[in-house]
Amino acid sequence: MTKVIPVFDHSNQPNVGRMPSWIRQPLSVGGQYSQTATAVSQQQLNTVCVEAHCPNRQECWSRGTATFMLLGDTCTRACGFCAVKTGKPDWFDDDEPRRVAEAALNMGLDYVVLTCVNRDDLPDGGAKIFADTITHLRAGKVDMGLELLTSDYHRCQDNAIDVIYQALQNAAGDTRMVWGHNVETVPSLYKTVRKGSDYQRTLDLLEKAAVLDGVESKSAIMLGVGESHAEVIQTLKDLRSANVDRVAIGQYLRPTKYHLPVKRYLSPAEFDEYAKQAEQLGFSWVKSGPLVRSSYHAEE
Repeated sequence: MTKVIPVFDHSNQPNVGRMPSWIRQPLSVGGQYSQTATAVSQQQLNTVCVEAHCPNRQECWSRGTATFMLLGDTCTRACGFCAVKTGKPDWFDDDEPRRVAEAALNMGLDYVVLTCVNRDDLPDGGAKIFADTITHLRAGKVDMGLELLTSDYHRCQDNAIDVIYQALQNAAGDTRMVWGHNVETVPSLYKTVRKGSDYQRTLDLLEKAAVLDGVESKSAIMLGVGESHAEVIQTLKDLRSANVDRVAIGQYLRPTKYHLPVKRYLSPAEFDEYAKQAEQLGFSWVKSGPLVRSSYHAEE
């Protein structure tokens, strides 16, 4: 049985105060919300929308989009910001790729985002599940757009990249894809924010993905956990040096009292300024705003 382990006990640490008005989202659930929720439930699938407490779930599900989370709902790492539960996973289902593809087809999706929990317990880090999901999705709809948000594949990075990329090349239809992995924060905060991860390993994966034919690489950074402006700009420069094409910049929101406290809420104007600077650095796709997450409006 999976044990839910609080990442850090920050319950006695003060937060920065009331959440500003620009963070709050309306709770309307019109459009395709019910259809999306039903498709996810019927196939017994996990989504990062639910597991990570994403603030944009109402908007995205109403638009008929969802980010499927592969490999269960329990992560082997203990990142200080993440609402996904952590522990020793006891779940594996090699039929998951078929069910994800069936749900995506039932939802009529033209663009699918796949992410996952970290599965350092698996020899391939779960790469084959990504590969099989690509195969099933493209078998059902050859022109479906694909975006992956993968682990950094600690100890098996080169092999995992090869397994996933070969599945893309062997699948029917479009051989283009966006390959994402989130840098999440600046290197000085990694030991606190991204326990079990490594800044250079993240850059290595992104750089290796970027050189693959037909693949655009993508990353995301969250702000408000104690980083300086200079550190954010340097991180964006590091991503561009690794040939990352796309970047998402958003506000960190504390999911529970056991997670890292918010050090600062940035204003919308500050996010606009970061967007301008990212564009000047040469990113081809930039989303920057308080509620932006890595898969937010990914299909654009």
